[in-house]
Amino acid sequence: MDLSKIKMVVSDMDGTLLNSQHEVSDQFFELFKGLKSQGITFVAASGRQYNSIIDKLYTIKDDIIVIAENGGFAMKQQTELLATPLDKHYVEDILKTLDKIPGIHPVICTKHKAYLTNKSNEFVEKLAEYYTEFEIVEHLSNFKSEVIKIAIYHFESSEQHIYPYVKHFEDNLKVKVSGENWLDISSMNANKGYALEKLMKSYNVGSDEIMVFGDYNNDLEMLALSDFGFAMKNAHPNVKKIAKYETLSNDDNGVEHILKMLIK
Repeated sequence: MDLSKIKMVVSDMDGTLLNSQHEVSDQFFELFKGLKSQGITFVAASGRQYNSIIDKLYTIKDDIIVIAENGGFAMKQQTELLATPLDKHYVEDILKTLDKIPGIHPVICTKHKAYLTNKSNEFVEKLAEYYTEFEIVEHLSNFKSEVIKIAIYHFESSEQHIYPYVKHFEDNLKVKVSGENWLDISSMNANKGYALEKLMKSYNVGSDEIMVFGDYNNDLEMLALSDFGFAMKNAHPNVKKIAKYETLSNDDNGVEHILKMLIK
């Protein structure tokens, strides 16, 4: 495995760079110094809100690129690189459908803030891990501002209890099971692969010059862009099928394990 050409490293957050306690290891921050000294660009690509990603990587926030909301929004420092909002009429249709699904918790995601109704204090506590900036409103149906993504949470399984109700939107929208409990609906072009492809063109990075790490279905498109795509040991079977390599689990510092090889 010749890693000598690598110019860019891209990592998902939850289940990948973050351990099961949603923490970034001290080892990663040490390895990041090596990436920076070798001129390798680091990209954090997540279904999380931009502010939440920055919160996790605050000490290096000025040196990285952030792809947030599953590719719907990207920034470097204070410069917006990409925004792909949902068409307003789709927002209305989605919310009408979600009203009929039992046991779910929808979240409207904008560039810098999330909106939800307070159906469950338990869910609000859970949301705070992924969205540091949010507001509780009386009704989502009255929302008129630009929407980047609609995220839906189910405490048992998003694949079983949300996806069957919304899969009909796949003809026109990106419907992505993004975690065991989360499902995201966004514009067809609002995915990590689309956002990363734009970055690769801007930074003149080829498929043999980029390293990508992921663990869930929302990472499939970006893993397909890299000759050095790594599935975490804890990854969804779909991810292991498409990634060319596999590394250790997120709890065993699988990303750091490969970064050590890269820096050497």
